[in-house]
Amino acid sequence: MSKTFEIRKPLDMHLHLRDNDMLKLVGPLTSNTFSGALVMPNLVPPLTTKEALLAYKQRILEACKDDDFTPYMTLFFQNNYSFEFLQDIKDEIIGIKLYPAGITTNSETGVSSMDIEVLRATLENMSKLGIPLCIHGETNGFVMDREKEFMPIYESIAKAFPNLKIIMEHITTKDAVELLDKYDNLFATVTLHHLLITLDDVAGGMLDPHLFCKPIAKRPEDRTALLNAALKAHPKLMFGSDSAPHPKHKKECCGCAAGVFTSPIALQVLVELFEKHNALENLNDFISNNAQKIYNLNLNEKTIKLVKKDFIVPAIYEYKDEKVVPMYAGKTLSWSIDSIL
Repeated sequence: MSKTFEIRKPLDMHLHLRDNDMLKLVGPLTSNTFSGALVMPNLVPPLTTKEALLAYKQRILEACKDDDFTPYMTLFFQNNYSFEFLQDIKDEIIGIKLYPAGITTNSETGVSSMDIEVLRATLENMSKLGIPLCIHGETNGFVMDREKEFMPIYESIAKAFPNLKIIMEHITTKDAVELLDKYDNLFATVTLHHLLITLDDVAGGMLDPHLFCKPIAKRPEDRTALLNAALKAHPKLMFGSDSAPHPKHKKECCGCAAGVFTSPIALQVLVELFEKHNALENLNDFISNNAQKIYNLNLNEKTIKLVKKDFIVPAIYEYKDEKVVPMYAGKTLSWSIDSIL
């Protein structure tokens, strides 16, 4: 059994860094070990202008200090982005994130209609300019069926804009895994927690607020489909943690915020998971190579060496008044980060 493992140029292709003191807390927990991350734009207010986007990127770089880390920026989707505006901002972004209105954290100003004709102007401009579309794919239906109900919308966009690269973000169902192979221009990210948990882990016994997320964890057969695709490093699937920090008091309360904070443990748990299933040879494709190909990225060399040694997950991470509880708080993992080269 291997005692060490190296991850080369790790990428997190779906990450929430928040802002202000929360950014200063969670930013370095990604930038220390990841080569880069695709940063979500759902701040308050959301990132819809070049000025706001560049200012946020600068705050991220300042929070991450001297780490060899690239924040890949995204714009918050709006129906009225002109060709000239997108052409001007194209080199500053890696994609545009579409949120159905009110479907998740800070998405109140998202898209209120998924009708192709309503979206057409922006999508046509994105397609012409080669800007990928990242989508939070859920309807407002019954919570367990929201992603499945969104599948026809993915299909309609994929067919209407065959040259538009579409990323189904944080997929949670076997239906989404199956859809990957149906259209050449469909790709996806999957989170760490959706590879590990089902709804039963969240609410089957005592409610665990630190596993409550959106999209909500689904059924065992969905987890199995996601895990199988990840372990085989399906070439159209990328790791995207959707690590979503919320203050401890907003998680451990009535009306708890949706989000699982996994950034500090992602690499350790992924090595543990892939080792358990005898698939370590595929981990670098899943966590780096696939994303590099899909997004045409050229990264600086960064290698994370992990060692088979117990790592006790901290009970809490804190900076000033911000306190965040990670997934698996207080538990022991079988792999630790040994060095960063």
